[in-house]
Order: sequence, then structure tokens, then C-alpha cells
Amino acid sequence: MTPWDGSVVDRVAEEARQALQAKFEARERGLTLSREAVRNSANAIRAVHRNEWERAAELLAAAREAIRAAQRALAPHPDVLFAGFVHDAEKEVVEAAATYALLHGDALPLPADLGAQWNAYLHGIGEACGELRRYLLDLLRQGRVDSCEPILRMMDDIYSALVTIDFPDGMTAGLRRTTDMVRGVLEKTRGDLTVAVRQQQLEAHLARVQQALRPEA
Repeated sequence: MTPWDGSVVDRVAEEARQALQAKFEARERGLTLSREAVRNSANAIRAVHRNEWERAAELLAAAREAIRAAQRALAPHPDVLFAGFVHDAEKEVVEAAATYALLHGDALPLPADLGAQWNAYLHGIGEACGELRRYLLDLLRQGRVDSCEPILRMMDDIYSALVTIDFPDGMTAGLRRTTDMVRGVLEKTRGDLTVAVRQQQLEAHLARVQQALRPEA
């Protein structure tokens, strides 16, 4: 029997501490950067709703850089990279980028443009529909009914695409729930816009009637 060498255990423990310390530091770095990405994405959406397009673009660029930095920091530790918080940050970046692009008249960014995994991307564009609805309602309050139809069409197209992604929830991180949310938002928005259009048509009709009944000078 080989004599017991306790120093082997000591070396193993030291190597384990070093490996776990590196993982811990990467995790903390990834968390900080993910929070930064989420914060900048939320502020970018707020800037979009204020029509501060230049500010929104700056915040989006910062959010994209933060998420890429988080991915780089965690690349050696895939168990941490895919633990969930980076996915959530990617989703927020996608939501903000999609909201900006669709309302600014740009092409919808693709996952490769944003450094996002497919699941985060699909959830992100779905949640962007909530921001599109909010923007559309603001247009309705301003009486800009004619500007609303294109936004509703965008929402409809996103829903039509998401509903075709039919895979188990374990593979899509619960995409069905997001798709159901989009359907609800879409139907409520369609109802709100329909009421506004009918109201506009009624007002136009009444104005024509009043004009016809007005005695000639």
C-alpha cells in the first residue's frame, strides 16, 4: 500500500479554491455588466417614448457593449454564462433594440447584431410589443390615429412569427407564455384602435352633416 501523502489533498484544495475564485470573480463581473445592460436598455426605452432618438441610440450601444463584455467574462464558465441572468439581460437588450428600430423606421435587428441567443431574442421581440402598444396609445391620445396602423401591423407580424415556434417550453424558456402575452396585447390594441377609428369616422360624418345643414350665407 502506497504511503498516504496528505499534501496531495492540500494541492487539490488549493487548485479548487483558485478555480472557484476565478469563477466567482467572473460571475460577479458578469452580474455587474448584466445589470448595466438592463439599466441602459430600460433607459433607452424611456428615451424612445420621449422621442429622444439620439439618446436612445447611445444607451443601446452601451447596453450592447455591456452584454458582450459579460459574455466574454463568462465564456470560460459556461455553467455560469447559461445560469439565467445573462439570458435575462440579453432579452432586455433585444426588447429595447427592437422597440427603437421598429418605431424609428429601421430594420429589425437580428440575434447576431445584438449578441443574443435565440431564446432571449424571441422573448425580447415579444416583449417589445408591450412597448409598441404604449407608443401607439400615446399616438391615439395625440389624435394621430393614422400613424397607428403601421405599429399594429408590426405587432401582428411579431405574433404571427412567434406562434409558429412550437417547441417544448424547456427548450424555449417558456416562450408560449410570452406568445400568449403578445396575443393579449395585440387584441387589446386592435380593440382600442378600432374604437378610435370609429370615433374619428363618426366625428367626420357629423362634421359633414353640420356643414350640409348650415344655412348658406
